[in-house]
Amino acid sequence: MNEETIKALLESVQQGSCSPAEALLQLKDLPYEDLGFARLDHHRGLRTGQSEVIFCQGKQPEHIISILNHLGAKAKNVLATRLDPESAEKILPHFPSAHYDAQARCLLLRPLEDPTISGKILIMTAGTADLPVAQEAWLTARYMGHEVDTLFDVGVAGIHRLLGQRELMEKAEVLIVVAGMEGALASVVGGLVEQPVIAVPTSVGYGAHFQGLAALLSMLNSCASGIGVVNIDNGFGAASLASAIVRRISR
Repeated sequence: MNEETIKALLESVQQGSCSPAEALLQLKDLPYEDLGFARLDHHRGLRTGQSEVIFCQGKQPEHIISILNHLGAKAKNVLATRLDPESAEKILPHFPSAHYDAQARCLLLRPLEDPTISGKILIMTAGTADLPVAQEAWLTARYMGHEVDTLFDVGVAGIHRLLGQRELMEKAEVLIVVAGMEGALASVVGGLVEQPVIAVPTSVGYGAHFQGLAALLSMLNSCASGIGVVNIDNGFGAASLASAIVRRISR
């Protein structure tokens, strides 16, 4: 639950369309709900502004199905990340309204609604090989209620592709820069804009790239100011941080 759903529930009690007993039934699991194998944090949306998201890697499909059902009963939408295609095939028949994005490896329980929070997030990639991580960030940011612009394949190997996009970059409140190889795009963007830049290293590159470690270290050692760095391939984490920044600005 979040502020919006709690407010709607209280208004329905005030108007008489929902009895206090019915409201209490909906609120009884608000701190958390114990499923035995998982404790669902229904209170997270009220505490942090971001409802609990399901990280599917390592979870059994039947557990994911149960979590989706219980979270979905109390939330307008539910996001599941790092869901592999094989598990998605087993889960989707249980949720006719769900959408699975194979590139992002994410599932949305219900269709996305129009953005509700003012202020744009811009997601940029150095190359098309970085798109899976960027798509995870895009779905996460849209799920969290944000308007999102994208700018793909503008890496430093052809920097002229980036320099003509200053106007688009200036319209965003926060920029997410997704890059593999040596991860240089984050430093270049950080030297061009005044907004916060969230750098996401990806595991795209040849052997000495060390599955993203080279890009991660490059971004951490950037000489450009105003850059924050999340973990390798962590599009979800980047979008969550961008969301927190934009929500504070919009208030």
